[in-house]
Amino acid sequence: MDSHLPAPRALTVIQLPDGTYTYTDPASLPAPQAPQQIVQHIHHAPPDRTVQRLALGSGIGAGTVAAGVYFGPLLVGVLTAIAANLALLAFLAAVMAWGVVTVVRSVGGEGKAASKAVPRPRRR
Repeated sequence: MDSHLPAPRALTVIQLPDGTYTYTDPASLPAPQAPQQIVQHIHHAPPDRTVQRLALGSGIGAGTVAAGVYFGPLLVGVLTAIAANLALLAFLAAVMAWGVVTVVRSVGGEGKAASKAVPRPRRR
């Protein structure tokens, strides 16, 4: 029928670098290149704290990890300061009690006589 027409060519639509589209013959396009293989080594360091292991393992999230990392040492520091204050207060109380007892014993007075005058319960 229409044998006098040329054979249809399959044209491809491509986008040029300036953003416009055009028709081109697929034979004139450059041959597609195989994708370049990229070898990437990713090294993960394990979490070094129990709180981090628990938080990451249970899916709680990064906020818990950050809180554990930040507030963990802070809590240890606060508890250490409190323990040091209590130890100092206990030491001062012991020294003051020893001083009071020593002064009372050295003054003496009627303490021994008063203790003898108090009637003792009799054994039956």
